[in-house]
Amino acid sequence: MRLENSFEVPASPERAWALLLDVPRVVPCMPGAELTETVDDAHWKAQVQVKFGPVALTFAADVSREAVDEAARSITLVTKARETKGRGAAGATIESSLAPAAEGTRVTVVTDLQLSGAAAQFGGPVVKDVAAQMTRQFADCLQGQLGEEPAPAQSTRPISGLSLLLRSLAARFRR
Repeated sequence: MRLENSFEVPASPERAWALLLDVPRVVPCMPGAELTETVDDAHWKAQVQVKFGPVALTFAADVSREAVDEAARSITLVTKARETKGRGAAGATIESSLAPAAEGTRVTVVTDLQLSGAAAQFGGPVVKDVAAQMTRQFADCLQGQLGEEPAPAQSTRPISGLSLLLRSLAARFRR
């Protein structure tokens, strides 16, 4: 499934670019994610906790920086994750790019997400809406880190799939 999101941050493209290149600083912006190890300057390990009602899933993830285009200010990260109890897997290719905007920088994030096992059983529209909510939270964290004030520390508590699901259903109802 392909997810696209863009947002503006009140920072220069140079400052936003420096943040995107700092993967250990960006990973904790993902709701429920915690950086667990820096392998080298292009590979990291993380843990992501997700909770869909009574179903709690913990993923061990390998994150790698696959491509960096300084001139175009774009970066590609690839994540391969497996549920720690063997109940499924997830993979994502995340392409982030920057462009100057009227009051700072426009950040565009395109994610190709693949799910299998327990995470995939919730259905495409539900997963897409929950993923969109997570992307918005991720964007808010990046905006906070690039804003005038330092961003509040992100919690590594599991993502509540139920609350994200309820918010996405409410958003669908409003549409």
